[in-house]
Amino acid sequence: MKRTLYLKFLIAYLLFGIFGFIMVATFVSNMTVEHVRRNTAESLYAEATQIANTYAADLYNSETSLDAVMQQLTALSKYMNGAKIWIVNPSGRLVLDSSRTIEQSEEIKIDGFDPTITAGSYYTIGNFFNSFSEDNLSVFAPITASYKVQAYVVIHVPMSQIRHKADEFLNISYLMLVVLFLLSLIILIFFTELVYIPLRRITQATEQYAIGNMDYEFSVESEDEMGYLAASLSYMAGEIARQEDDQKKFVANVSHDFRSPLTSIRGYLSAMLDGTIPPEMHDKYLGIVLNETDRLTKLTNGLLTLNNLNARGMLLEKTEFDINQVIRNTAASFEMTCRQKTIAIELVLTDDKMLVFADMSKIQQVLYNLLDNAIKFSHHDSVIKIETTEKKNKVFVSVKDSGIGIPKEDQKMVWERFYKSDTSRGKDKKGTGLGLAIVKEIIRAHGENINVISTVGVGTEFIFSIPKSASMDSDEEV
Repeated sequence: MKRTLYLKFLIAYLLFGIFGFIMVATFVSNMTVEHVRRNTAESLYAEATQIANTYAADLYNSETSLDAVMQQLTALSKYMNGAKIWIVNPSGRLVLDSSRTIEQSEEIKIDGFDPTITAGSYYTIGNFFNSFSEDNLSVFAPITASYKVQAYVVIHVPMSQIRHKADEFLNISYLMLVVLFLLSLIILIFFTELVYIPLRRITQATEQYAIGNMDYEFSVESEDEMGYLAASLSYMAGEIARQEDDQKKFVANVSHDFRSPLTSIRGYLSAMLDGTIPPEMHDKYLGIVLNETDRLTKLTNGLLTLNNLNARGMLLEKTEFDINQVIRNTAASFEMTCRQKTIAIELVLTDDKMLVFADMSKIQQVLYNLLDNAIKFSHHDSVIKIETTEKKNKVFVSVKDSGIGIPKEDQKMVWERFYKSDTSRGKDKKGTGLGLAIVKEIIRAHGENINVISTVGVGTEFIFSIPKSASMDSDEEV
């Protein structure tokens, strides 16, 4: 049987009670008896000394009678819960006993009486020279008269009486132990409600997530670490579920984008082989097949680029270069495409030379993808504007077109792989839906941001930032 945390805590709780009882029954019991015995001996010795210095001393100084002393000792005995008070001569003859009357003709002698039995203390424990059938605590106090020990005041208290008194104190200890045990039960209840039950829910949720049930819902109504753990676990499950959905969409998009050109290629080639397409039309359809293979190559290269960016954590080769010159070169590479659509590219660049510190090849790829999209979705006889602005230690690059625009609900999703808005699908026949995803990864790897501002039917503007070279600031200071 698997031991749970709650079972271990319960066992610890029971062991606490058991060991607590053993401690009270042994160590505390002996300590209590010893404490009561010592206190009783001290109290009796004080009384015996008081008697020896007053009533007994007066007796031996012939200042009072034996009967008067007897009455005083009898009263004191009742006050001391029946303790026996004796006056014993050094020879062992019992002179007076508070518990009975000794006739003058009666001689009671304690055989073997020896006042040194206390061995340097003022009390002894035992049957007092076989005078009692049970152990007694006996206290000695000497009676002196004329500078001589005339007798001894001896007070006896049965050890059973001392143990009974110790048991009363011990009962209080047992009661306190029970109270502590019950109070600790409150801790167990709190542990159950605040720790074990939430932890059990979290464990069950973890088991469900482990078997793939990411839709399992649970909640822990707590604002402490346990609630934070539950919220984090729930958030993690939601993120995993979202990633699984994204993965499914990714696979579906990849399958769709590969299937379409492959279907076209197979269809055209089959038609040429079976004669459906006459030989004189082969050049035309071979050109279409070639375009489709180019599309597949572009799609494959895009996927490899994204995979390398994620796997390597975007290794950057940062250098100092002129962003204005890179913009001019990139714009020049689209000259033929712009002529075909009669599109003009307007460059509004800050200064003739603007040095930045970044990975030139990757920033050039960003500009290429943004400009390619701008041309693709711009109308004929329109203008694309590329502008740079300087602010503090950054350079902001804007690529703005006056094309079809992006719907507001699609603007947050344009950075996802394979995503194409409904308005762009008709125009983007050769697009893979990976260009902006690559752009986002490159800019993010530089620790910068890219934003999109777009209005349907008006146009779209992409703005990204790159760090300005430190040498530019030095030149400005000079």
